[in-house]
Amino acid sequence: MTESIRIAAWNVNSLKVRLPHVKRWLEEQEAAKKPIDALCLQELKMTDDKFPHQELEAAGYISLAAGQKTYNGVAILVRRAALAPIATDLETTFLKPLRNIPGYADEQQRILAATICFKGMQPIRLVSAYFPNGQSPDSEKFIYKLGWLTALHSWLETELKDSARFALLGDFNIAPTDADVHDPKAWEGQNLVSPPEREAFQGLLDLGLYDSFRLFEQAPKTYSWWDYRMMGFRRNAGMRIDHILLSDALKANCLSSIIDKVPRTWEQPSDHAPVIAEIKA
Repeated sequence: MTESIRIAAWNVNSLKVRLPHVKRWLEEQEAAKKPIDALCLQELKMTDDKFPHQELEAAGYISLAAGQKTYNGVAILVRRAALAPIATDLETTFLKPLRNIPGYADEQQRILAATICFKGMQPIRLVSAYFPNGQSPDSEKFIYKLGWLTALHSWLETELKDSARFALLGDFNIAPTDADVHDPKAWEGQNLVSPPEREAFQGLLDLGLYDSFRLFEQAPKTYSWWDYRMMGFRRNAGMRIDHILLSDALKANCLSSIIDKVPRTWEQPSDHAPVIAEIKA
């Protein structure tokens, strides 16, 4: 009987480069008896035919991916040992798979959703999401970001009606409050923290989602992303832009929500750290 599962999100900033880190992290979590049962990856930067399904299978994970050349890309990895007996192959592991926001024309691969049947638990709908960066509030990329956020909100309204047990995981490219920014004054009005972006984040919460990290008391100045430049990580000049949002049913069963900064200390790391939430059965 499964007592709990741990679900995680990690922007790896190129899976080709970071695959050894992903495998190492999963192995270390397993060795510490804190296995990651589902891992949502963002910024794969590879096409579907290049995705390392076999290597991940050898590591104990079955995977689903939505990739593209050079940019973006999302995936969901599920630990075979955590799956219910009915999940025997790709089709029975990833139920009702969905790629991209329905009805929203977009060549960029940013959304991958599937319903997972974990051992001893009711199914959970997982969404791996890589929100647009936006570049700057006066750019066309920012206009795209706001349009994408509007489409996401509309789609999630429907999703949440169909799935009471729901988790949205990924790199949101939004720091929701000043507490999530190392220097709020310096960043005021800029991309990632602008009022329209924060309003969009709040709009997701208004749908009935909860920021799992803020369900618990957290140490101040805890971030998930640090710029490679100007010794950002060493100075802890970061932001919390990677999130796990949970529906009410999962919020009630959430045991913890943390950011694991250890992989950010490794050689040639992603600029993001994994975020983890533990959900009891």
